[in-house]
Amino acid sequence: MKIIFKIVIPVLIIVFFIFLNLGSVSPRVKNFFYLASEPVQKWFWEKGARLSNFFETISEIKSLKKESDELKLKNKTLMSENLALSELKKENETLREALEIGLKKDFKLIFSQVIGKDVSSDSIKIDKGFKDGVKKGLPVITQQKILVGKISQVFENFSDVMLISNKESSFDAKILDTETYGIVKGKGNFELYFDLIPKEKELKEGNFLVTSALGGVFPPGLLIGEIKEVKKSDVELFQKAEIKPAFDIKELEFLFVITEW
Repeated sequence: MKIIFKIVIPVLIIVFFIFLNLGSVSPRVKNFFYLASEPVQKWFWEKGARLSNFFETISEIKSLKKESDELKLKNKTLMSENLALSELKKENETLREALEIGLKKDFKLIFSQVIGKDVSSDSIKIDKGFKDGVKKGLPVITQQKILVGKISQVFENFSDVMLISNKESSFDAKILDTETYGIVKGKGNFELYFDLIPKEKELKEGNFLVTSALGGVFPPGLLIGEIKEVKKSDVELFQKAEIKPAFDIKELEFLFVITEW
């Protein structure tokens, strides 16, 4: 019953106003009914105005949302372009620094980017593989001629690099500008030590280590790190030293694989 009432009343009101607008109704009658129905007309007008404003607001919200989505898309595009330019700038700076040091004169190189780091096993992954000429056992260095490690596994499009701090890493080295030789071994967790150094050889904190020509695992003269603590015992035939690697794992972004030296 209520539903019928809600439908019938508005219909009757509409018919009534149509009747008033007919030419046969006298002006006085029209005036009387307009005056009497003024509150009702105001109510319909206000409701209609509010409804109109409501739909206009909805339309504006949709328009604003569309503009906001377009701006977000533009911002994302600009961010992507800026990141690409920033990455290109870093690559150019790395290559320029390598040229200044003369890496390309000393070695044949493959430029690569670090795409993954496995802290638990002291290894990293680079974006070059056997299709790029990478082979197992090749040395990996930074643009500053710092030794990082060697290729341990090769795939078509990427490779794994075993860091010199890996527990399986071991190679010949010497104190820079001396004839003090020994073996650098990985301890894991990005730590190294210099072992099998004759007792009579003098070791000092701050001494720099470089690769030697012995063993042929790495090219000679690559920077390894510096001595941070010397360990010497009267009962041991050799002395050893804790080494601080010259590279920071957190800062490794671009690397070079040495294919010939």
